[in-house]
Amino acid sequence: MIQNTVLEQLHQSLSGDVLFDSLHKTLYATDASVYRKIPLAVAFPKDAKDLKTLIYFATKNKITLIPRTAGTSLAGQCVGDGIVVDVSKHFTNMISFDEAAKTIKLEPGIVRDSLNVYLKPFGLFFGPNTSTSNRCMMGGMVGNNSSGSTSIKYGVTRDKVLEIDAILSDGSSVVFKEITSAAFINKTKENTQEGQIYKSIFDELSNEKNQQEIKNEFPKETIHRRCTGYAVDELLISDLFGGTSPTINVAKLLAGSEGTLAFSTAITLQLDALPPAESIMVCTHFTSINESLLATVTAMNHNLYNCELMDKTILDCTKNNRDLAKNRFFLQGDPEAILMLEVSANTLAEAEVLANNLIADLDKNNFGYYHPKVYGKDIAKVHYLRKAGLGALGNMIGDKKAVACIEDTAVALEDLPNYITEFTQIMSNYKQNAVYYAHAGAGELHLRPILNLKKKEDVVLFRKITTETALLVKKYKGSFSGEHGDGIVRAEFIPLMIGEQNYQLLRRIKKAFDPNNVFNQGKITDAFAMDESLRYEIDRIEPEIATIQDFSDSEGILKLAEKCNGSGDCRKPVEAGGTMCPSYRATKNEKDTTRARANTLREFLTNSDEVNKFNHKELKDVFDLCLSCKACASECPSNVDIATMKAEFLYQYQETNGYSFRSKLFANNVKYNKLGSIAPALTNAILNTPFAKAAMGVAQKRSVPKLASKTLKSWYKKQPKSTHKKIVYLFCDEFTNFYDVAIGKDAFSLFEKLGYNLQIIAHEESGRSFISKGFLKQAKAVCNLNVATFKDIITAETPLIGIEPSAILTFRDEYIRLADDKASAEKIAENIFTFEEFLAKEVEKGDLDTSLFTAEAKTLKIHGHCHQKALSGTHASFQILNIPANYKVTIINSGCCGMAGSFGYEKEHYELSMQVGEDTLFPKVRNTPIETEIVAAGTSCRHQIFDGTKRVAKHPITILKEALV
Repeated sequence: MIQNTVLEQLHQSLSGDVLFDSLHKTLYATDASVYRKIPLAVAFPKDAKDLKTLIYFATKNKITLIPRTAGTSLAGQCVGDGIVVDVSKHFTNMISFDEAAKTIKLEPGIVRDSLNVYLKPFGLFFGPNTSTSNRCMMGGMVGNNSSGSTSIKYGVTRDKVLEIDAILSDGSSVVFKEITSAAFINKTKENTQEGQIYKSIFDELSNEKNQQEIKNEFPKETIHRRCTGYAVDELLISDLFGGTSPTINVAKLLAGSEGTLAFSTAITLQLDALPPAESIMVCTHFTSINESLLATVTAMNHNLYNCELMDKTILDCTKNNRDLAKNRFFLQGDPEAILMLEVSANTLAEAEVLANNLIADLDKNNFGYYHPKVYGKDIAKVHYLRKAGLGALGNMIGDKKAVACIEDTAVALEDLPNYITEFTQIMSNYKQNAVYYAHAGAGELHLRPILNLKKKEDVVLFRKITTETALLVKKYKGSFSGEHGDGIVRAEFIPLMIGEQNYQLLRRIKKAFDPNNVFNQGKITDAFAMDESLRYEIDRIEPEIATIQDFSDSEGILKLAEKCNGSGDCRKPVEAGGTMCPSYRATKNEKDTTRARANTLREFLTNSDEVNKFNHKELKDVFDLCLSCKACASECPSNVDIATMKAEFLYQYQETNGYSFRSKLFANNVKYNKLGSIAPALTNAILNTPFAKAAMGVAQKRSVPKLASKTLKSWYKKQPKSTHKKIVYLFCDEFTNFYDVAIGKDAFSLFEKLGYNLQIIAHEESGRSFISKGFLKQAKAVCNLNVATFKDIITAETPLIGIEPSAILTFRDEYIRLADDKASAEKIAENIFTFEEFLAKEVEKGDLDTSLFTAEAKTLKIHGHCHQKALSGTHASFQILNIPANYKVTIINSGCCGMAGSFGYEKEHYELSMQVGEDTLFPKVRNTPIETEIVAAGTSCRHQIFDGTKRVAKHPITILKEALV
């Protein structure tokens, strides 16, 4: 066992870092597979010198290095008990770009979609397109030989790899690239490890018996998705090995090798011209899986750019996801399967002809019952729905999950219907209803059995189903690993799939590259067992976790954390859009992802020996930079709501360890604001002094919001009663009441002019501050009082609306988990609305007189509050701000502002808070002309925009009030 002092010495010898604390080892114990192995340490090298130091250390200490980028592998490729080497943070440079040759050289930590953002102005792109393309990285794509939805048109990653700069197991640097046969022979004579590698390849593949064995046993040549073992069959095209090509490229062998042969430091890729400008997607609906597969054979005669399948199980998983449900617009009825068939052309008229011909051919063969055509930006929404299919499977409630083990099989297209018929019979024999989705046009469906891997009997099924499926794939001479790689889950089946003789050949090639087994041990050759080192202990006694919030919708907080399957959507960069996850976007640390928080919580709730299982410093550390933005509640396909779990953690942790002075101060802000409002001018003067900020733990650079001279409630009491009959109740939240009184007054002026009787009744604060600081007993008490106050008052005819999104939306979100009278809380939630939602509904009903607003022109840009985006959406804001006929309104794709309530005030979080703002929002605000109004519903957002840009943002209420004529 290597001592921590030795690992510390290794850390000191690198420019980068080596971390071996329990938190980081926990974070890197899993990927997106079903496996869990606690690593010795995690390294973050900064350069090739660091990598060579790590290789030397691993060789000396007889340990393995596990390469990792985004960690979205489904087969366990980046799980191991050695040192995980994460190159995603520092190996992120584009080294060179040749526009004329359509090539680019880059480091392995470049995100696939980010690469294509860079290439788009040049009319180029990298074709292979995985479902994880907005966060997966090029190193991982090469390591797995990734394909994705575009492979039927643009091929697989191996097809695009021209050169790989790599470090061998002896620490020498090499470049694998296309060379002549003569140059290859010359290399076999070199007295270096590189020379030994070339000699080994020559000795093995020049043997005619080996050549024939490879041809006999490897998948059919027509199957272009093939990742089983090493791609020695790819090298047989060389005239050295019975082929006709005068050149050979060993880089093709490294593609799909899962980091087991060498450590790649740079990759040179062949690029493609962008697809034609106009596309139409035909989303054909089917009554059975088999019908959709038969239709695929017909559809593939139409020069498709995409031919993807989603089955009913996947489609159903998208129903309850807030972010995905809006992308189901093209669905009619309840189809058993959907084929997404994309045609492209230079003009829309040409694309229409192609789409109509496709539909006519399907109809002629009686395939499908509905063929909606999707155009323009809506196509991306359909793609997004399909891509989220993997993560959406995590939405399955309970311990039974769609398990990745046989999800990567590929057969020849003409064999697909018969193959699936036999596969379905296997599933039927095991009383399984499998999941079918993904790349029908390429002969590959991501098939998944539904299993509970916490139970021994299902772990037995895990192996049996995988074995029978492997035999079936072999029968059709298919590929058992189409694009997700062998990893742990399929590597032990390689001898079955390609024959023992070929498998031994692979072992000898591995030995030539890596004689000391330094690189990613247990993958491809000498494999780990596929039914060991699973994420969950088999037949464990399920931990019982008592919580103050109600997590019954996920069968408890532990199972909510377990819904995270590691798909890594929370690692998408800023240019991918959305909000999740703002802390990761600012730090680029895995520790600060939604995935890390869910995994760490799962780990400690499962394995802790503490009486209070939440009482761990590691949990405090991993939750520290969570802004509770709730983006994960909607953008995570599995709806892993970290903000809610963080509130529960804070409560449980603080119950044991105590509540800090600052937390008490922020949580009880209503109580202290009441006192401060006795003399608001004096309070404001004191709180913005350096001494007061220091005493409160507030950053000196942060301005403290100022109390209004009079609260909204006190102002309201002195106002004359409205004579309008249509009553609407206003939730007078604590932020509007004490700080944003002017906005509250604008709301009354606006609603009076529009013909509504806006009323405030006595009620409690929202409890938002209690929730965010983990004071859940107090939040629960406030919640119960508010539910009791409103349950007999709030109806569809007399709704409750709010000005501050984070306050009013607690009724829709946290109150459902906190209320003792849950039925009443749910009833109230049906009739609470943000101000924007309410007015948008009134416009849709025709109950709002739009002639009351100005005809003057104005340009507006909206920044949406995070809770608003997660629980409501910004479309209502867009709708109501377009009521004035000549207002030009756009929604800023701005992510999180970074303030997040008290988070951005706290001295240790201030810099990160401002960095989050700088990631997206601040530059876009600064680049907005001064005459354009910035609109933000959130009080924290408006404050952050001012502190970060010195621009004053207005609430939509104020904008509309000022627009009245």
